[in-house]
Amino acid sequence: MPDYKYATLAVHAGQYPDPLTGAVNVPIYLSSTFELTGIGTDKGWDYSRAGNPTRDRLEEALMKLEGGTSGHAFASGMAAIYALVATLSAGDHVICSHNVYGGTQRLFNLVVRNYGIAIEYVDTGDLKAVEAAIKPSTKLIHVETPTNPIMSLTDIAAVSAVAHAHGVEVSVDNTFMSPVLQSPLALGADVVMHSTTKFLNGHSDGLGGALIGSKPEHKERFLLVQKAAGGILSPFECFLVLRGIKTLPLRMKAHEENGRAVAEFLSTQPKLKRLAYPGLKSHAQHELAARQQKGFGSMMSFDLGQQAAAGRFLGALKLFLNAESLGGVESLASHSATTTHAALSDDDRQRLGITEGLVRLSVGIEDKEDLIADLEQALAAV
Repeated sequence: MPDYKYATLAVHAGQYPDPLTGAVNVPIYLSSTFELTGIGTDKGWDYSRAGNPTRDRLEEALMKLEGGTSGHAFASGMAAIYALVATLSAGDHVICSHNVYGGTQRLFNLVVRNYGIAIEYVDTGDLKAVEAAIKPSTKLIHVETPTNPIMSLTDIAAVSAVAHAHGVEVSVDNTFMSPVLQSPLALGADVVMHSTTKFLNGHSDGLGGALIGSKPEHKERFLLVQKAAGGILSPFECFLVLRGIKTLPLRMKAHEENGRAVAEFLSTQPKLKRLAYPGLKSHAQHELAARQQKGFGSMMSFDLGQQAAAGRFLGALKLFLNAESLGGVESLASHSATTTHAALSDDDRQRLGITEGLVRLSVGIEDKEDLIADLEQALAAV
């Protein structure tokens, strides 16, 4: 495909007309198996766990949107992260951003460690700490930037340079930014991970995950996990993500505009003990965000001091829905300590700054004045 601009890629990458029928939309191939052309020969597919025409199109689109060499779709974001570490061996060492999504920590702590793989949590925003943590057995540094829900950043280019000097790969969870607002591979990362459930799908109607590799060996590695472990994305949900990608640049523009407006409003509210949004100049890593991101997105969090205050705020909202997840067209608010990070101990949450009064917002694409009015009336109830 020619070097098209991003909005054009979103509509056309992997989404060319069906060669059999001319259908403009990618067909949903709801077939578990495919007729072979002979012994050991086929038309490109034999069994949907190993490959499916609809999934192929989505994986092509993801690859091109992130500028990678291969794309791989999984049944959820967690299935994608599992696939990321599934080919490691006992004795290998993984460094992970210290305040990642609670589900990632649950997977690493309660499942991956049982395989003899060592997991070490490090503030990846601190380059000296990252380099000090690297061992001869270190195989991967997994970075979430911005982090969920504290919104702290990692300098992807700097961490990648440190990692590569030691022969270590870097993966980046790009879920909060989407390919529209951040390009980890262009900054030096080796693998990009997404929960496609979020901004890529954009409509809160399907789970999914993805890995995009930058090397030929990534394709072999992740294809093996897809075929052997089977945690692949269904054809129908592949179609939903393909549909969502077409409007991704337009939606991210609206998310971004609303996110900035909401953050500016919240920055004036005295009831907030702390507000985390990298788009504000008051954020400690604002300059890094401006340098490595193409925008600041629509995710933010703030602290109301106590769980009771957060409960009153969430209960008073009318437009924002009190629900987990993020990245859909509708605005959501959630209490991180009892949702996304409920799997962590009280001490771990406190150490990471996930307090009982912390509320995370995913700002949708509604009218920004309506959203601000809703937040204002809900804060009045605190």
